[in-house]
Amino acid sequence: MNPEDIRIAIAQARDAWIARDAEALAVLFAPDGEIILPGQRWQGQERIRQEVTHFAQQYSDVRIEIRQVVVESDRAVVEWYYEDTENATGRRNKADDVIVINFQAGRISRWREYFDTETPKLRT
Repeated sequence: MNPEDIRIAIAQARDAWIARDAEALAVLFAPDGEIILPGQRWQGQERIRQEVTHFAQQYSDVRIEIRQVVVESDRAVVEWYYEDTENATGRRNKADDVIVINFQAGRISRWREYFDTETPKLRT
């Protein structure tokens, strides 16, 4: 994939998370692609679809601000700021997040997140 196509796929993934659209996110992945979050691994499009559907039922008002994207070959590193609201409690979750994304044959093969919910956000 060329760098522009990778950036487009990342923007589509961001938009799918914001919309809580499980189908739109799952189709960006290879059939055996995976999402790895702290303590979790979702392997395959169907599992990703199920987990994002479950997420969409529990969380709302997702906001994502992409801070930077670095692309090299078939990989990207994305830094974004993320917020959502837990529906059951009304609690607002906030995190700085770094995602390492591998692409293969035009789709995401691996999405690995490293997030920080503890460091205070800098005021600008």
